[in-house]
Amino acid sequence: QVQLIESGGGSVQAGTSLRLSCAASGPTFSGYHMGWFRQAPGKEREFVGTISQSGLRTIYADSVKGRFTISRDNAKNTMYLQMNSLKPEDTAVYYCAASGGLFGYTAERRYNYWGQGTQVTVSS
Repeated sequence: QVQLIESGGGSVQAGTSLRLSCAASGPTFSGYHMGWFRQAPGKEREFVGTISQSGLRTIYADSVKGRFTISRDNAKNTMYLQMNSLKPEDTAVYYCAASGGLFGYTAERRYNYWGQGTQVTVSS
């Protein structure tokens, strides 16, 4: 089984930046498309973005496009989410996930493995 661990969350002020990391276990990290999701209290989990196995392709939700950047370092078995110009509406628990299917999935059901989540709180 693939194990994923998010880190880097915290409490920040609006307009600042934060970088999240997702560390994966095992040597098969490069075989998975990866994704970031988030869930605010009382709301359903929503898609943030995804990155292909090689890291060459990315897709972002409209709500974060232009502000967030996903990258990955397969040699380190790590995926990153760089979040700039943070807004209070970005407050949520952020989850990383791995998909063994096709690139481009936005639905959480398409992802096979999930991390425990890391809290991001943005204050105005």
